[in-house]
Amino acid sequence: MTLGTEVLVVEGLTVYRDTYPAVQDVSFALEEGTDTAIVGPNGAGKSTLIQAILGILPRQAGYVSVLGHPLGRRGTLPPQVRQQIAYLPQNFLFDRRIPITVNELVALGWDELGLKLPWTNRQRRRLEVHRALDLVDALHLGPQPISRLSGGEMKRALLAYCVVRPRRLLILDEAPAGLDIHSESEFYRLIYQLKREQGWAILQISHNLDMVRKNCDRVLCLNRVLRCQGAPDYALSADNLVALYGSEFVRYRHHH
Repeated sequence: MTLGTEVLVVEGLTVYRDTYPAVQDVSFALEEGTDTAIVGPNGAGKSTLIQAILGILPRQAGYVSVLGHPLGRRGTLPPQVRQQIAYLPQNFLFDRRIPITVNELVALGWDELGLKLPWTNRQRRRLEVHRALDLVDALHLGPQPISRLSGGEMKRALLAYCVVRPRRLLILDEAPAGLDIHSESEFYRLIYQLKREQGWAILQISHNLDMVRKNCDRVLCLNRVLRCQGAPDYALSADNLVALYGSEFVRYRHHH
């Protein structure tokens, strides 16, 4: 891949929630190795946009291409493309009665294509799970049941799931939600360390505008439609933020 190659292309995307256009006529592109943040007030359609790109929600109009492959009308992508996308949701919901360890959770990332593995591949899977946990400083969590993990530990386990196979696109839907300030800082330290090592493109929803200013290459200001997009200095200018957030932005600045 060469610098400037488009990993994700979105053109004229429109998504309805019931009869309401939650996202309307959104277009943007994400280049390899870059980090794009989606910002906007609550209810602006940020998660809807992400879920439509992933094929979780149907779209009413528009075109989405991931790694050069168009997203099917039913949200389908070729398995070899889907395998190169990692997604961290805001909340990872699971039944705590399920007796699954961190090692087993991360191994699911290796097995996600549903292939039956011969013995030699099972050996490699163990090695890759060990490598992934080591990358996120979580080897000690491997034998732990996921039901015993703290919020920060669960985020590390999910990051290990993401890196157990090579990925090219990481999508974060407010992934640090629920973490304290220290844990959130550590989460982003890991994310950007792994981005440098793995060469990811990142598309993320964030309410942390200071983090966005510091780390992101491009910002999408969304409130159902794209109000603006561009480099952080432009997109997060005072005029653009007041137009995007209104009184909510004023309260944000007052409290932070």
